[in-house]
Amino acid sequence: MALVLEAHNLHRIYETQAGLTHALRGVSLEVEQGEFLAIMGPSGSGKSTLMNLLGCLDTPTSGQYFLEGVDVAHYEDDELAEVRATRLGFVFQAFNLLPRASVMRNVMLPLIYTSCPHKERDQRARAALASVSLGEEFYQHKSNELSGGQMQRVAIARALVNNPALILADEPTGNLDTATGEMVLATFNRLKNEGHTIVLITHDSEVAAHADRIVSIRDGRLHDSEDTKELV
Repeated sequence: MALVLEAHNLHRIYETQAGLTHALRGVSLEVEQGEFLAIMGPSGSGKSTLMNLLGCLDTPTSGQYFLEGVDVAHYEDDELAEVRATRLGFVFQAFNLLPRASVMRNVMLPLIYTSCPHKERDQRARAALASVSLGEEFYQHKSNELSGGQMQRVAIARALVNNPALILADEPTGNLDTATGEMVLATFNRLKNEGHTIVLITHDSEVAAHADRIVSIRDGRLHDSEDTKELV
């Protein structure tokens, strides 16, 4: 199976008023195409820093990060923006939808910044929404008229619309009740079974147990992966 991402010896050091903060300390990681990986760790462990690097929202102080075989670790800002727009999909805890825009408008948003024709944008948005099982009766609703679970499904559809190489989900169930969170995680599992590659960031072991594989991060270092079959 092809590797979607390879990270080799990633370090991230921040300069603060209190001095240097070594947020990541030699992180190496591989994720195969079609894999559902959970990265689990407590607050301050470095998991958000790692997600920012994997999502091309930041660059490492040192190390290599290959996305689909291309080392993007030291890309310039405009190059990183192109990668984010075309090869990555993001799902956030707070949904990050435009509250007064329709569901369709929110899902089509990533395509507006590409050369995708309007008719194709509509078709791709509808296909993405169908893949997360949101009914057509909601497509023209404003996102602030939806429930939390519906908003998160819209956010997942938006992440899918560009057919990304990698979906990054940061605490995607953090603002949802348990039952709704289970429905969202079931959506991720269905997408994984369809061949999508997913990396989920969480502090919750019950959420992480839905993934194929778990790696834990503590003090900026990754630790041995676990087979989720041993956790359930």
